[in-house]
Amino acid sequence: MRRRQLIGYGLTGAASSAALTACAQSTTPTAASDGATLPTVRWKMATSWPKSLDTLYGAAEIVCDRIAAMTDGRFTIEPYAGGEIVPGLQVLDAVQNGTVECGHSAAYYYVGKSPALAFGTTVPFGLNAQQQNAWLYHGGGLEAMQKLYATFNAITFPAGNTGVQMGGWFNKEIATAADLKGLKMRIPGLGGKVMAKLGVNVQNLPGSEIFVALERGTIDAAEWVGPYDDEKLGLQDIAQFYYYPGWWEPGPSFDMMINMDAWTSLPPTYQEVVKTACIESNMSTLAKYDAVNGAALKSLLDSGAQLRPFSDEILAAAEKAAFEIYEETASQDATFKEIYDQWKSFRDSVYSWNRLNELGFAGFANQEA
Repeated sequence: MRRRQLIGYGLTGAASSAALTACAQSTTPTAASDGATLPTVRWKMATSWPKSLDTLYGAAEIVCDRIAAMTDGRFTIEPYAGGEIVPGLQVLDAVQNGTVECGHSAAYYYVGKSPALAFGTTVPFGLNAQQQNAWLYHGGGLEAMQKLYATFNAITFPAGNTGVQMGGWFNKEIATAADLKGLKMRIPGLGGKVMAKLGVNVQNLPGSEIFVALERGTIDAAEWVGPYDDEKLGLQDIAQFYYYPGWWEPGPSFDMMINMDAWTSLPPTYQEVVKTACIESNMSTLAKYDAVNGAALKSLLDSGAQLRPFSDEILAAAEKAAFEIYEETASQDATFKEIYDQWKSFRDSVYSWNRLNELGFAGFANQEA
């Protein structure tokens, strides 16, 4: 995949968000009218996010707020920041064990449990947000991920997306693939495995620890999300060079993870409310990121950040390494192979279509004057 394709595959989620919000609001009277027969339910939600990141943590809050509104307060979920109940990278464990009824996290944090979990979030040179939603909602993706989550005593629903992310912050310029060798970088998921294959010393840290790790020199580089969240973490104060695009995260989904016993104990009405709230969070969060990242990027550049593109050499080496990893993992892990084969077939199809419609339009409309 060339960089032009990555840039071209954009998404504006505002229209979908508005439509889904209207749909969510229309379910409220149904839940309310059944209120006399519905139980009072109180859950706790562990998240992987600090509260300072109002869009990421806000995605979890949207789910909780909408569920409360659509049930007239009979079903409420209290969200907790990463570290308040369990560390940010142990949310799935807490859900699986019943420490909390639900969590809000990213599936690729848990590839140590199963590498196939990465598909629930994103994989390098995979699907952008629009394509990821198409795969999850209408391409068999959600069914595949729910089948996998069931082995961890949980069920999942998409509940947020960032869109294509940035390539992260580096304390030196990275011009060639050779410049990556020996670099210490915070990067999770299969993107981390690709970077490791290219010679990077990979570390997986929660967002709340990135600034200190960069400041102390524990890491030389870190990716997080994009301009809006990165500025809130203050990463521009520690590293100078800001790279793009985030080829390892072209359309990462967040997950609403629910303990299976807690899920099956819910009345069907509440289950439908949860599904609707997650859809609203998924679309609204993506729309917000698209709305705020442009101004945040300008602010970062005005403060001295230096924007750099990954070279074609680095992108080509990373893409080659990524698909080598996928094929190797598929040959060793039956679950990964099952999801990968289905996902790859969908990817080929949607790429072919978007190359015509999305890229055809974006290639002209995004030309510099």
